[in-house]
Amino acid sequence: MKALDVVIVGGCGHVGLPLGLSLADSGYRVGINDIDVAKIERVKAGELPFRENGAGELLARLLPTGRLEFSSQPAMVERTQTVILVIGTPIDEFMNPSVTVFDRVVDELIPHIQPGTLVVLRSTVFPSTTEGVERRLQAAGVDATVAFCPERIAEGHALEEVTSLPQLIGASSDEAYERASKLFAPLGMQLIRTTPIEAELAKLLTNTWRYMKFAIANQFFQIAHRSGVDYNSVLDAIRRDYPRAADLPGPGFAAGPCLLKDTMQLSAFTPDHFPMGQAAMQINEGMPNYIVDTLNSRHALAGRTLGILGMAFKGDSDDPRASLSYKVRKLAAFKGARVLCTDPYVPDSSFVSLDEVLKGSDVLVIGAPHRAYRGLELNGREVVDIWGITGPIRL
Repeated sequence: MKALDVVIVGGCGHVGLPLGLSLADSGYRVGINDIDVAKIERVKAGELPFRENGAGELLARLLPTGRLEFSSQPAMVERTQTVILVIGTPIDEFMNPSVTVFDRVVDELIPHIQPGTLVVLRSTVFPSTTEGVERRLQAAGVDATVAFCPERIAEGHALEEVTSLPQLIGASSDEAYERASKLFAPLGMQLIRTTPIEAELAKLLTNTWRYMKFAIANQFFQIAHRSGVDYNSVLDAIRRDYPRAADLPGPGFAAGPCLLKDTMQLSAFTPDHFPMGQAAMQINEGMPNYIVDTLNSRHALAGRTLGILGMAFKGDSDDPRASLSYKVRKLAAFKGARVLCTDPYVPDSSFVSLDEVLKGSDVLVIGAPHRAYRGLELNGREVVDIWGITGPIRL
């Protein structure tokens, strides 16, 4: 079988597939390796397993070229000298980073990694993971070079951002930097050299900083709301034509598979347990409680029907991972409400149509700010919209 320029392990996911498409579009022969056979078959048939702007068209154009190959078997990495691992660090039941999955994948690949292979870690990892992988490979007698080159994309904009945002290359040697630079050079982005742990911390700090900005936005909203003040007027007064406050986000659910997890990783990494990050977690994870408690104190939810519009973790996404809409559903049901959920992108047999939610609900909560919810005829009913997607921010 022909050699492959690169194999992406975890290549059918939100991070791996856009990268694979981009590399193939630049001329590489790319191996897409993933344990999810169903996803592989969907992608081979030209069907994306998730929403990603422009990816469907690019996939359709690339499949006939033969520059994409697919496999669920780790032996695929035997055909390349460059392996990209898109394997993240999950949080365990004790709220600490767990490297068990990461170690297991590396161990499965060790018998297949060829001498002289460049191994690139792509997902956010706990600090010193790159060094640990290098030691693990050396202990197994594998001659490989390891670099940490984190993804920095936002879901839905991956194809645009993978080529336009600067790429960090965490390398402990000139050889590792040169080889990783050569890998990413055809994509045309700026390359920034750091050590591996500097790149690992840079990625964690970036996501944590975003999470903390959302937390202060949510705290500001709660302060104004508790005081009976219209936060729309306050936010406009803060930001209008005032550049030093232009980056203050509006309130909303700070969720998804990265921001909370990475803030927890940073908290676990620091000796003083990162009290500012812990406060941010309490605020952001507490927003569903704040909403449900406010509604229940205003008019008891027991016996009423609450409709949630949008179950994805962010607007115009089909990704429900760590979505706080599910927390709203659980808390409202605990208060005795009948809860109806809908989402135009997230498939779930328990969801109902938008029309059914609109017709059957006493109160509506905008869970995800999908553009499809703009301009809805809400007929003066009680609506919670902390995003401001249907009009002014309201609770």
